[in-house]
Amino acid sequence: NFAPHFALLGQKWPIYLNNSLFYILNFSMNQYETVFILTPVLSDDQMKETVEKFKKVLTDNGGNIENEENWGLRKLAYPIENKNTGFYTLIEFEGEPTIVDKLEIAFRRDEKVIRFLTFRLDKYAAEYAVKRRAVRKAKQEERAAQEAAEKEAAAVAVEEAPKAEEAPAAEA
Repeated sequence: NFAPHFALLGQKWPIYLNNSLFYILNFSMNQYETVFILTPVLSDDQMKETVEKFKKVLTDNGGNIENEENWGLRKLAYPIENKNTGFYTLIEFEGEPTIVDKLEIAFRRDEKVIRFLTFRLDKYAAEYAVKRRAVRKAKQEERAAQEAAEKEAAAVAVEEAPKAEEAPAAEA
């Protein structure tokens, strides 16, 4: 006999179809983006430790971190807690909706965090985020290739400089 099963939020709902049991997750993995501002009095090591702590909160609760951007020390639009600057960090992640509550509780408990904002990306924003990451990665690769070419050109110029000095001496 078929007896419908209703589960609590966050658990699996069994569905019977052709005498087979299929589970559909009540929660789906959503894409989120969070930006938080850390107090400017932190050292670089303290800032990195704090960011790692929040990344650990995400990964411990089943989140998948897709991108992390450190925007550095920036001027605030208006003073917050008598501070005019702050360390901005962006983290893009994928997870269940319950993970946002846990992350925001961690933000509220940490006195190093001045402000934070977390929001779910719709499909268009998620596509834009992927394109933005690809463009950013291409620019970084182009910049790295350009720097490598400049270093190589400088090394060649240094090698040729003694040869150029030796040539006039040989003619005399």
